[in-house]
Amino acid sequence: MNALAELLSLPDSDKNARGLTHTPAEIAQQPDAWLSTFEFFRRKQAEIAEFLSLAGLDASPELRPTVFLIGAGTSDYIGQSLAYLLRKQWQCDVIAVPSTDLLTHRDELLLPEKEYLWLSFSRSGDSPEGVAVLESARKSRPDIHHLVISCNAAGRMICESSDSPRVLGVCLDDAVNDRGLAMTSSFSNMVIFGQCLAHANSLVRYEEVLSQLVEAGRNFLPVAADCASTLAKGAYTKACFVGSGPLRAVAKESALKLLELTAGKTLTMSESVLGLRHGPMAAMDEETLFVCFLSGNRRVQQYERDLLNEIGKKALVRSRVVVAGSEISSSDSFAEYYLTGNLSSAIGDDYRPALDVIFGQLLGLFFSLRWSLRPDCPSPNGAISRVVQHINIH
Repeated sequence: MNALAELLSLPDSDKNARGLTHTPAEIAQQPDAWLSTFEFFRRKQAEIAEFLSLAGLDASPELRPTVFLIGAGTSDYIGQSLAYLLRKQWQCDVIAVPSTDLLTHRDELLLPEKEYLWLSFSRSGDSPEGVAVLESARKSRPDIHHLVISCNAAGRMICESSDSPRVLGVCLDDAVNDRGLAMTSSFSNMVIFGQCLAHANSLVRYEEVLSQLVEAGRNFLPVAADCASTLAKGAYTKACFVGSGPLRAVAKESALKLLELTAGKTLTMSESVLGLRHGPMAAMDEETLFVCFLSGNRRVQQYERDLLNEIGKKALVRSRVVVAGSEISSSDSFAEYYLTGNLSSAIGDDYRPALDVIFGQLLGLFFSLRWSLRPDCPSPNGAISRVVQHINIH
């Protein structure tokens, strides 16, 4: 039995006492939940395709709107995970813009004569920044089209999105409205929904990719869980995550998951592969766990292998972990741990965020237990909460 299955098999009383009622199950359910999210999208495909057409995505490329992918924290990383794919498939400018930046600098970020489509991601639909930004934009720029993706049917962003033809609210299945503090299955399922959006007019083609992701996810969960459980027994006080392109967003989200679920007891950082050398590498030492989400692009991968080899030669960290989209040759020796979804064909980097992030989630889960915290509610001093608390909107 793998380490995650062991947690799932605990009696309910033990799960409740240790704060394990929700988080392990929400991590484990992801591959099956992705199938449900795909079927949900398929049922709404015609409505969504019509909305995207009204927003201008069927126009000639030079007339298409600029797309903002909006969210805060983990929801911002959803947008960053999708930006490369959506830009490629929609052939227009697609930019991940945090709602926290839009709240303070909206006028600087929006061009007055430009057409926009905003995709807003929010697990709860009640994030104060997300609600405020959406309300403000609808008043000051009523020309903008808004597609709101949430996991909470009762959230304000969904409830207030049915009164205008320029706003479409979509709520995923309540099963992925994570009850644990940290977003896990809500993150990956909103990413999967975003990948469906990228293929709104070619869903059959995406279905083949999704089948690979689901198979890889089922293979990946047990080996990633055992690796994360083993690493949690080590004396790591820091972790560094790197990735390139869309996998940089996975590095950011993984760093956040480990930080959140350990209440900051494990200090984390994330960077691009090439950016790490420009100063941040100074923070790495023998108490650091280093995780690289290895690109499947051979040219990009050369830079990543160079970095992994350099870190090894300098003995900068205790352990290097590589998460890859395809099998690694047994002759490679640039890390201590290698993890893949054990597929015969590679999954493209654009589609890997939902899969690769599982390792970051599992590190957070097992390191949380290592620090004697309760993963469902790992912030004993109340510094963070499941839904960001009210802030004054100025």
